[in-house]
Amino acid sequence: MDQSIKKKYNYWQWRTLIILMIGYALFYFVRKNFSIAMPALKSELGLDETQLGIFLTLNGIVYGISRFINGFISDRAKSKKFIMGLGLLLSAIVNFVIGLSPQMNGLFHYMDASGKATVGLVYFIGSLWLINGFTQGMGYPPCGSLMAHWIKPSELATKQSIWNSSHSIGAGLVAVLIGTFILGRFGYEAWQWCFFIPAILAAAGSFLLFFGLKNSPSDVGLPSPESLDEHIVGKPAEEKAETPEHAHALYKVLLKKMVFRNPMIWILAVSNFCVYVIRFTILDWGSMFLTDYKQLPIATAANVVAASEIVGGIIGTLLAGWITDKFFKSKAHHTCLIFMVMATLCFFAFWQMPQSSTGWAIFFLIMSSFFIYGPQALTGIAASNQATKRSAASANGILGIFGYASTTVSGLAFGMIAKSFGWNTVFAVSIAFGVLGCLVFAAMWKAPADGYAKAEKIIEEFETKA
Repeated sequence: MDQSIKKKYNYWQWRTLIILMIGYALFYFVRKNFSIAMPALKSELGLDETQLGIFLTLNGIVYGISRFINGFISDRAKSKKFIMGLGLLLSAIVNFVIGLSPQMNGLFHYMDASGKATVGLVYFIGSLWLINGFTQGMGYPPCGSLMAHWIKPSELATKQSIWNSSHSIGAGLVAVLIGTFILGRFGYEAWQWCFFIPAILAAAGSFLLFFGLKNSPSDVGLPSPESLDEHIVGKPAEEKAETPEHAHALYKVLLKKMVFRNPMIWILAVSNFCVYVIRFTILDWGSMFLTDYKQLPIATAANVVAASEIVGGIIGTLLAGWITDKFFKSKAHHTCLIFMVMATLCFFAFWQMPQSSTGWAIFFLIMSSFFIYGPQALTGIAASNQATKRSAASANGILGIFGYASTTVSGLAFGMIAKSFGWNTVFAVSIAFGVLGCLVFAAMWKAPADGYAKAEKIIEEFETKA
């Protein structure tokens, strides 16, 4: 065994990471396009904040349930790349059908005499967005599982944070595509292309996932990342072959003890709820409250949301991962607490900026996004490390349910609050959840960086009894 193994491993690891980044960024093209297009849907179809909030809430709840279900499937499935590729392709189809919905008016009478949406069209688009919530939930679990198989725990925070920037890349680019190049140039009446163009790009990306990914290092004749160093120095680690029955029994034991009975996973799940309230307040409602509350043009508002994602999200994510491995010995929950405090303070500063201080308001909104993407990325990394690679996707499925259950607040509740009480109340509630998130993160400050030592003891006990 020599350095050629390490060279080959580095190639496949980075190839996997880059393809996962491209694929997951495209998931955002056919998910967050709806949020950026909401002012156009309000103007052209007559949809109000409450209806749009219901769409966001139900989509988020279904997405969380889907992530939970697909987490278990991804941990056990041999072809994780197929789950991810199929989800992206189905999301593309759903978006294309939404874009075609006005053309179905002759069949279903979706439009009234003034050209606005009837209840039928509201139900139709809402139902499709529910389906999209499920297909979107097929994206994250395979990513989490694949990275846990390709990256060793001591490097996971840094490298998964690089992948996590795909959230911001996708959300930022789709904001520019829709807000600047489609709605900004052609007006709100071009809203259908906000669904057509992302759908075409996502469909093309699904084939990259199908044919560009490998499910594990063993698929290309490489050892696991944990035993890679031993292989390189000429001491091949013995990797015990497991029968399907043995592997399934061990998985159930680890799932029970490392996930469902692991208090760290539940603390991370609750904190994830709070993180996502702030994140979705900015991402889902940003184009709305910047146009309504700050009186910005739609193109400017979309560019601010894009800057929050691309500048704030990407740099914040990468910095959080680097700080975690460099200074906190891979204890992601330490970085989460610090970044959560700063995100809450910055969002409070955005809210308090007077109407005349538009520049400072934009700055603090971008900085809030900068900091919120630290815990957004690191809660999943912490869950993967606490649950270990054998049940990483399942643990992240629980975090997904809590994270996207937050749309009951950031979606429906905020839509109703904005309509009835105004944006000031929305900002106050969002900040309250930020404070709660800080307190929850603080509860696990003394936790270890990962659960591999705990898992080894459980495996030893299992093997002894077996």
